[in-house]
Amino acid sequence: MDWQAQYASGETPWDKGAPHPAIVDFVAAAGPFTGRILIPGCGAGHDVRALSTSANEAVGLDLAPGAIEKARSFPRTGHESYILADLFKFGPEFRASFDWVVEHTCFCAIDPVLRPAYVEAVAAALKPCAQIFAIFYLDPGGDREPPPFGVAAGELDQLFSPSFAIEQEWVPPRTFEGRENRELVRILRRL
Repeated sequence: MDWQAQYASGETPWDKGAPHPAIVDFVAAAGPFTGRILIPGCGAGHDVRALSTSANEAVGLDLAPGAIEKARSFPRTGHESYILADLFKFGPEFRASFDWVVEHTCFCAIDPVLRPAYVEAVAAALKPCAQIFAIFYLDPGGDREPPPFGVAAGELDQLFSPSFAIEQEWVPPRTFEGRENRELVRILRRL
């Protein structure tokens, strides 16, 4: 997928114009995320702004210049920034520097053969014992060609278990229309 071409043409059906309701609900119940937060595949930055406060640092990452440009066009909500970069080529200055990774649309957008590399990349970005808050597509539905790519819970276990332990897991009660009962939220702790 040519993500920049999608942004240039305005063909961004994944952009719902708001943060994912599961993120909003989790923050409302548990309080704001603390520390430094990485949001890979941040797109227009709706999730980044929902997570950003004056007491933490939310870093949105995307490889499409159009995504970063759009994200930066919104007013700041706290201490957020946006980086134009490829998660798989993330610089050494970002190794072991994040307290959280918040996953919403990056994992489902990449070719499934890259999933082990994704797990390695986010594990490398996290500090020891840091966490991932992830919204995974179990069944993206629809009859169009992927992405998004679905994933089975067993595959998630196999991919993440060498480096992460599951802390919590649930089906989000609120989500975007058409995604009901097709997603799984997991909080994973870096081993």
